[in-house]
Amino acid sequence: MSRVCVLTLFGTNDRIRRRRDRHEENEVFFMITIEEAGVMLDEIADSLPQEFFRDLNGGIILFPEEKVHPRSVANDLYILGEYHHEKVLGRYIIIYFGSFLRVYHYLEGDRAKEKLRATLVHEFTHHLESLAGERGLEIQDEIGMQDYLQKQAIHIAPPTIE
Repeated sequence: MSRVCVLTLFGTNDRIRRRRDRHEENEVFFMITIEEAGVMLDEIADSLPQEFFRDLNGGIILFPEEKVHPRSVANDLYILGEYHHEKVLGRYIIIYFGSFLRVYHYLEGDRAKEKLRATLVHEFTHHLESLAGERGLEIQDEIGMQDYLQKQAIHIAPPTIE
């Protein structure tokens, strides 16, 4: 039984496949397709304890889009996955395949699967903490964001005038 819903927009898979097959200058070569990522996520989900899925009524959704973090300084920080807990739609996990392509386009096979596993387990940790009323990983994520913002501020700081 498939646990991952692969959502695609009209023409998205064709665009991804064409970009994967072309080898033009400045073109990114994608090592896995969205279909392969969906199969990998299914295998990963099947290997996780059944307790992880308690109250995850919306399941795992694989979106073809990339998502830039709203706090990204130079559109260089991508969201790989998100955990949602909403009154109407319930609890679900989104994995952004387009973001994986941007960040890990050079990975294939088991290495790509390891990154998908790490992201899915990260989002399940948010889910399990939400069920327990905890926020430890959310706090860690914010500390990581503050570290990123501080490094970006140092990196793009304007020169001082003496």
